[in-house]
Amino acid sequence: QFTRKLVCLVLRINGGHIFVGGDVCVSGHDSGPVFEEQPSSLIYPEGMPEGKVTLSCQARASPAAIYRWRVNGTEIAFAEDSHYTQVAGNLVINNPQNGRDGGSYQCLAINRCGTIVSRVANLKFGYLHDFPPESRSPQTVHEGTGTFLACQPPAHYPALSYRWFINEFPNFIQPEAGRWFVSQVTGNLYLANARANDTGNYFCFTTINMDISTKSIFSKAVQLTVYPDANPRKATPNIRVRFPAETYALSGQTAQLECFTYGNPIPKIRWRKVDGILPPKVGASAEGPILIIPELNFDDEGMYECEVYNSEGRETHQGRISVQAQPEWLQVMSDSEVEISSELQWSCAAAGKPRPTIHWLRNGQPLITQDRVEVNNGRLRISNLALEDSGMYQCVAENKHGTIYSNAELRVQVQAPDFRLNPVRKLVPAARGGQVKMECKPRAAPKPTLFWSRGTESPKCELFTCFYTCFAENYLGKANSTGHLSVRDATKITLAPSNADINQGENASLQCHASHDTTMDLTFTWSLNGVLLDLEEPNGHYRRMEGKETIGDLVIVNGQLSHAGTYTCTAQTVVDGAVASAKLVVRGPPGPPGGLVVTTVNDTSVELRWSRGYDNHSPIGKYVILGRSSQTHDWKRMRTDPANIEGNAESARVIDLRPWMDYEFQVIASNILGSGEPSMPSQSVRTKQAAPSVAPSGLGGGGGNRNELIITWTPMAREYQNGDGFGYILAFRRQGMPTWTVVRVPHVESSRYVYSNESLSAYCPFEVRIKAYNKKGEGPFSQIAVVHSAEEEPTLSPRKINATALTAFEIQVSWDPIQHLNINGVLRGYEIRYWRQHEREAAADRVRTAGLENTARVTGLRPNTLYHVTVLAYNSAGTGPPSPRTTVITKKPPPNRPPGNVSWKVDGSWVTVRWDHVKSMDNESAVLGYKVLYKHEGQSALKILDKSKNSIILPLPKDNGYVVLEVRSWGDGGDGAAHETIVSRDSGTGMMVQNSADTSGSLCTSVLAFTALVLIGSSGL
Repeated sequence: QFTRKLVCLVLRINGGHIFVGGDVCVSGHDSGPVFEEQPSSLIYPEGMPEGKVTLSCQARASPAAIYRWRVNGTEIAFAEDSHYTQVAGNLVINNPQNGRDGGSYQCLAINRCGTIVSRVANLKFGYLHDFPPESRSPQTVHEGTGTFLACQPPAHYPALSYRWFINEFPNFIQPEAGRWFVSQVTGNLYLANARANDTGNYFCFTTINMDISTKSIFSKAVQLTVYPDANPRKATPNIRVRFPAETYALSGQTAQLECFTYGNPIPKIRWRKVDGILPPKVGASAEGPILIIPELNFDDEGMYECEVYNSEGRETHQGRISVQAQPEWLQVMSDSEVEISSELQWSCAAAGKPRPTIHWLRNGQPLITQDRVEVNNGRLRISNLALEDSGMYQCVAENKHGTIYSNAELRVQVQAPDFRLNPVRKLVPAARGGQVKMECKPRAAPKPTLFWSRGTESPKCELFTCFYTCFAENYLGKANSTGHLSVRDATKITLAPSNADINQGENASLQCHASHDTTMDLTFTWSLNGVLLDLEEPNGHYRRMEGKETIGDLVIVNGQLSHAGTYTCTAQTVVDGAVASAKLVVRGPPGPPGGLVVTTVNDTSVELRWSRGYDNHSPIGKYVILGRSSQTHDWKRMRTDPANIEGNAESARVIDLRPWMDYEFQVIASNILGSGEPSMPSQSVRTKQAAPSVAPSGLGGGGGNRNELIITWTPMAREYQNGDGFGYILAFRRQGMPTWTVVRVPHVESSRYVYSNESLSAYCPFEVRIKAYNKKGEGPFSQIAVVHSAEEEPTLSPRKINATALTAFEIQVSWDPIQHLNINGVLRGYEIRYWRQHEREAAADRVRTAGLENTARVTGLRPNTLYHVTVLAYNSAGTGPPSPRTTVITKKPPPNRPPGNVSWKVDGSWVTVRWDHVKSMDNESAVLGYKVLYKHEGQSALKILDKSKNSIILPLPKDNGYVVLEVRSWGDGGDGAAHETIVSRDSGTGMMVQNSADTSGSLCTSVLAFTALVLIGSSGL
C-alpha cells in the first residue's frame, strides 16, 4: 500500500548558491541587510562656522554591507574635493550651508543578497534674526482695563518660545493669579487688567531651540504707562486670545489651546469638552489660560470650550481638535524561503490618519504590476517564482505625517530530496487499535512526489514491530527514509468522574482511575471547559489526591462560581490517552444583571430597565438599585418605587433625585445565598430641570464704605441649582418700612451684592431675604436676616480719664464708657494714645482694648517720665474723637543692683538664707521689701514669697536634692535686679560673694552659671 503526503519544503539551489546581480548569496550562510541604525532629521544652526553634520547608517548583514547615499533622490558622489565624506556607513557633511545642503537624505545598504533603503532624514537650517533696532512706540492704559504688548518677533525657524521681562534682565514676568499671559503662538504679552504699579519698560525675550544649539534675543523696550484710577470700572470678560476653530494634532503628541481674557475683577477660566468628558490627564491646566492635553489619542478628538467669567459676566469660545496619526504597522511580512516555480504572497497593512498609501520596493527599486508580479496596495503576489526574484523587499506605508518601512528577504530555492536534516522517526510507538501518524518531510525543491512502502524487508510485521519507508522524488533526484512502528496496550479510564453539585465555598471531589501499558509512565491532567488546570499552584483551589500511579482524583477546595463547568480527566502515556468528563454545579449569589438602560427621565425620577443575570442555580429573591451623582464618588442605595423590588422584576423607578443632576445607576441581585456583583453602570443621564427648591444659606453682610449696604451669602452648590441660567433674587428694606427693593444677581458664583445710596445713613438696620432662580422659575425665599449698612466712626468720646502710675514702667488708665454704644456702628473697644512731654501727639503710641472694658494697663514706659494720655472709642469704621487729655508721671526705677553677700546654713531638712539690704540711690525708688523665688529639684512651678526682712527659712528636699533660689528687691518702682543661686543639702554652710577670687567663689560661680540655665528654661515653661 502506498500513501501520498504533503510536506514542508526547504530550498537549496545548485549546491547552495543563489545568483543575484552577478554575485553569489550562499543559502544558510549569507543574509541580506537589516538596519540597526538609520539617519534622523535634524535642524542645523544657519551660519555656524567650521561645523559638520553626521547622518547615521548601520546595517547588520553577511557579508558586510556597503553603503550609498542619496540627496533629494540623486546619488551622492564622494570626490576628493567634495564636502561629503563617508565614515563606515555614516554620511558626514562638512561646513553645511543652507541652499546647498538642505534636503532629504536616504541611505542604501547593499550586499550580494540584496539592497534596502533607509527612512528619509530631512536636513533643515534654523535661524533667528535680530529684532529691528528702531525704538518701539510707548503705550498707555487706564487702571482696571486690559491691554496687550505686541512682540513682533523677527524672521525665524523653527518655532520660538516667548517670555517677557520688565525694566531689567532677568526680572521676568511671572503668572500672577491669571492677570498676565504670554502667548506661545504670537509672543504677545496680555494683561487682564492693569494696575498703577505695572508702569515700566517691557522687553520681549525669545528663545529658539535647535538640535545642537540654543539662541536667545530680546526686543527694544515697550514703555507702558498706567493712568491711576481711584475707582477702576468693573468690566465683563472679553476674550482676546482665541484658539483656532479647527486644530490638527498628532496622536501621541501634546496639544495646547490658548484662551485669555480682559476683565475686572480678574476673570477665572475653566475648560470643558463639549461632546464628552475632559480627560483627567489635562490636570491643573483645566483652569488655566493654556489647556494642555498630553499623549493625544483618538478619544481626545472633539469640541472644546473655554469659559471665562467674573462677577460681571461670562463669555465662551469653542474649537475642535482633530487627531491625526503617523503610519503604524498592523501587519508586516517576514523572511521567506520558497521553492522555485511556486507562488509568493505577501501582505502588509498600516493604520494612520489620513489613511496611508502603500507601495513596494525590490532591492531599492519600485515594484509595479507587470508579467508575473501583481501589486495591489498592501498585497504583493509573484507567480512562477524564478531565481532572479530572490532579494530584499520593502513594504512602504506613507501619509503626510511620515513614512515607515517593513523589510523581508525572499530566497527562491531548488534542491533534490534530502532526508539528512529531517529523517523519518526511527521508532514510532502506537496503541493497539488506535491511530498513528508517521511524518515524511524531506528538504526538496521543487516539491517532491512522496509514497510509502511497508515491510520491504519482510512481508509481515514481527513481534508487533513493522517497517515503513518513505520515498521522495523530483526531477533533480530521489531519496528514502525508514522508520519502525511499535504497537503497545491502549490506555483506558476504569473509574470515570461523576457529576457533582455544591454551594459556593464548599469542597468537591472528582474521581478518575485508569489502566495502561506498564512499560510506559502514566500521567493525569485535568481541564475545566477545555482550559488546563495548574494543580501545583500554591494556595490554589485545585489539589491532586496522592495515591497510586493509576489514580488521578481531583479535589476542589473552597469552590467558587467560576469553578463551575465541565471537568475533563485525561490519562496520558507517550503513545495514547483516554478522557472522561463530569459536570460540576456551584450554587451561589446571582450574577450581575445585564443590559441596564434608563428609559424615562424626569426632574426627580428616572425609569430603569434591565435583563436578568445568571441565578447561579438559586432563584433571585430581590433587586437593589445603587446610584451616584456627578458630585459624589461613592455608590449609595437609592429610593425606588416600589420600595422592595421583587426577584422577577426587570424594571423600577428611582425617586427623590435632584433636578438637573448627572446620575449613574447599578443594579444588584440577591438570593438566599447572598448578594451578587453589581451590573455595569448605566450611561450617565441628566435629570430634567426644575425651579430651585431651597433658598441660599449664609445670608448676612455689613461693613463696606460710607453709604453702602453689603449683603453676602453662600453660593449655591451644584446639586441645589436645579437648572441652567442660575442666579439670585435679593429683597431688602429698611427695618420698619413696608416696601421691598428687589434686585437680580446673575451667575451662580456671585456671593455678595453692594447697594449704594447717598441718603443711606450709617449703621441702619435692613431686613434682607434671598432666593434662587433658574430658567424654570424661582425658588422659596430664605428666612429674613437683619443686616446693617456700613458703619461710620463714633461721634462721642470717653469722659473722666484717669491715669495712675503703677511702677516705673507701667501705668493704669481708666475712663467712663460712652453710653450710646450703637451710634454709627457697634462699639468694638477703646484706643489709648500716650506720648512723652515735648513729643507731638501725632507720634503717640497706641494700645487697643478688645471689648467694653473701661480700664487698661500700658507697659514698656520710661521711668520717672511725664506722659500725656487720651482715650478714643472705635468701631469697624475707625476711631472717634479723642477725650480730654490727662497726664501721669511714671515712678522712679528700682535699684539695678541685686542683694549682696547671699549666704545659707543647712539645719536638718531646713536651710536659712540671708543677704545684705539693698540701699536705693536718690534717683531710684525706695526698697520696700524682697521677693524670693524658689523651686525644688525636678519641679517646674516657682513659688514666690514676699519678705520685708533680709532672711528666709526654706524646706530642703529629701535625697540630696537642691533648691533653685532667686532673690530681688522690690518697691514702688517695681522689681530690682535678681541674685540667683543653688542650695543643696550637702553644701553645709555656704556664702556667695560676687567677684570673689577664692576657691569657694570659683565653685559657686560655676554653680551659678548652671542655675541661670535652669531658671531661664523654667521661665519658658
